[in-house]
Amino acid sequence: MRKKFNSNPLVAGLALFGLFLAGCGASQDSNATDESAAGGGNEDTCDIASDYPNGPVEVIVGYPAGGGTDSVGRLIADGLSEALDTPVNVVNRDGGGGVVGAEAMANAEADGHTLGILGSDVILSHWMGHTDITLDSYTSVGQVNRDGSGLLVAADSEWETADELLADIEQNPGQLKGSGVGQGGIWHVGMLDMLQASGLEADDVTWVPSEGAAPAMQQLVAGGVDFTTNSLGEAKSQLDGEQVRALAVSSGEREGDFPEVPTFEEATGSTATTGVRRGLGGPAGIDEDIVAELSCHLEGIVESGEFTETMQNLGLGIEYLDGSDFADGLAADDERLGELLGEAGLLP
Repeated sequence: MRKKFNSNPLVAGLALFGLFLAGCGASQDSNATDESAAGGGNEDTCDIASDYPNGPVEVIVGYPAGGGTDSVGRLIADGLSEALDTPVNVVNRDGGGGVVGAEAMANAEADGHTLGILGSDVILSHWMGHTDITLDSYTSVGQVNRDGSGLLVAADSEWETADELLADIEQNPGQLKGSGVGQGGIWHVGMLDMLQASGLEADDVTWVPSEGAAPAMQQLVAGGVDFTTNSLGEAKSQLDGEQVRALAVSSGEREGDFPEVPTFEEATGSTATTGVRRGLGGPAGIDEDIVAELSCHLEGIVESGEFTETMQNLGLGIEYLDGSDFADGLAADDERLGELLGEAGLLP
């Protein structure tokens, strides 16, 4: 099941106005409506697993606070806490470019009380030999977000367009520095996709490893790197503060919260579409009734006005997929990202 939400303020406003009109002509129980809007599906509908939960739930995030993965994790945790009527705590297990958190999630007890934010970045690590865990190490509950790789430079940068930056990279191989995540991580592969699409080599840029988008953005603003390739949403505060500029985004279409930013194809004539999908997961082997209950609540959370508004404020794209489709999407990403790393000559 796929549901894509447009977070453009005008479109969202029209949609909400339509819902208001529909509500005027229908009679609903106000308490049920309040519960649904607050986050999570209807308790009776989603109460599928007996005796679950029977204690606090933990959501592991493999990156430091402040990045896109952390923001998505905290939104999901807040919604689940209300829906499950139990404490749901976010635990940042950062380190190793996301590997520490990925392994902690995969190796947890499969009782539904230890979950985590699962995404393209999490399943990517095995290609570099950083870990033995693969997609088969996880249970997919549902996807909530997808964002393309951005191309970001400091506000006072000499490059006004993506073509200008790429031309400088070609003329000065190895001299410019990029960042966004650890070596072989999702935003590193995003850069590789852009370089390969433009006929450039992986070593034409010096990649500066980072523990995530938040510290990479700090490096960019401070002048420690020349550009980053994390998502636009992860740079929203710096974009709003006019500390950085976005030259392009690797998406099939312009992203709703950043309509002024051209796609990489619009900006350069070449196609690069690497991005990250994020959602809720857990270790392999979680009981299917627990997965069904969590998936039910997750869909309700994504459809809530609070989630939509917060994601819009963060500049993060909303795209819901149920557990099965989420797993299929991750599998396709895993294959494509591995191909890009192989073509760049970075596989061990």
